[in-house]
Amino acid sequence: MAATSELSQQLKVYWRPGCSSCVRVKEFLTGLGVDYESVNVSARPEAMEELRELGVRTVPVVRLGDRYVFAQELADVSRFLGRDVSFRRLSPAELVEKWLTVLEAAQRHVMQIPAERLGERATPGRDRSIRDLAYHIYQVPDAFLQAVEDGVEDLTSVYNAPPPPAVKTADDIRAYGHSVAARVQRWWAALPDKSCGEDIKTYYGLQPLHHLLERCTWHSAQHARQIISVLERFGIPADGPLTTRDYAGLPLPAGLWE
Repeated sequence: MAATSELSQQLKVYWRPGCSSCVRVKEFLTGLGVDYESVNVSARPEAMEELRELGVRTVPVVRLGDRYVFAQELADVSRFLGRDVSFRRLSPAELVEKWLTVLEAAQRHVMQIPAERLGERATPGRDRSIRDLAYHIYQVPDAFLQAVEDGVEDLTSVYNAPPPPAVKTADDIRAYGHSVAARVQRWWAALPDKSCGEDIKTYYGLQPLHHLLERCTWHSAQHARQIISVLERFGIPADGPLTTRDYAGLPLPAGLWE
């Protein structure tokens, strides 16, 4: 018990608003009864310098002294904490089906965002526009495909990159989304081993393809939820909103932004 108390007092979670994995890892730790210091790198830019000293350029990160773990995969976090946590995962086929549903819905919803509001911030406390957030939904599968097909390990270099200057309108985002969703369909149709048992190199370590597929699926879904929330903020009912059934089985956090 003393060791657990000591761990709780020293643990830090580095995060930023609107980050899907950030919301999820904080809820995960709270659910385990683990106390931690919450470090919002958007409010405390100097905190990113602390991470850069460790060779880290992105969040979320769970840190204990000079040791840290990227929090994109909660199984990694549970091992870092020395906790035995089991995770139930949808099959790869179920994940792909849900992912395509999310990607199609988000194409409808981006078209509902008033053009004059695309440049507004998606959420207070983070410099990400609604346009960038809607585009990011599709950067996630784009990064996934580049990882599994081209060996790109730093997924953040793809999904955290700003949209190209030519991407200005909702139509531009929808076109990108349509092309990426079609690529996901082609990848899945051509995949010989649909158990997704192979390992993929990522910036946060070697990951089973099944786990990476799950993470990218719920990552897109979380941001699609955020766009629906933006529409609701504007008083615009989502056209064919995603439902509880669409989200079922995905390890989504309860919170949307923080």
